[in-house]
Amino acid sequence: MQGCHDVRVISWRALTRAHTLVWKALERALEDHADLPLLSYEVLAHLSEAEGERMRMQDVAAALPLTRSGLTRLVDRLERVGLVRRESCDVDRRGTYAVLTPTGRVVLERAQAVHVRVLEEHLVARLSGDELAVLRAACSRIAGLPEASRART
Repeated sequence: MQGCHDVRVISWRALTRAHTLVWKALERALEDHADLPLLSYEVLAHLSEAEGERMRMQDVAAALPLTRSGLTRLVDRLERVGLVRRESCDVDRRGTYAVLTPTGRVVLERAQAVHVRVLEEHLVARLSGDELAVLRAACSRIAGLPEASRART
């Protein structure tokens, strides 16, 4: 048994520990300063980056650490407060889009400043530019992102 000296285990634990620390800092700051849970922020951010500010629900679920039913409940809450709306999919009647509303865009824009500040403090300030590039490339490769996504600065 390789145990705690195995580079694979050490790498995994470092990755999950770093993710947990940054996630908790983002969650706390977004709740405190933007009154928006981190997963709600992530849904709004993904929608804002998508063509037409809309995504199929299954694609949003795939991009986040949520089950489809978990995403459905979250989108229900976001819809109740007017941050997103649902639209039927023209191509597949079983499919549904989540769409960013103008109110959702305003809430997201306010929250983005908090999000960036926390990332600056807990990620960017702790790594050199080269380390950030290596982190981005490694995580992009693990996530199976296309080469063009990995190369962005």
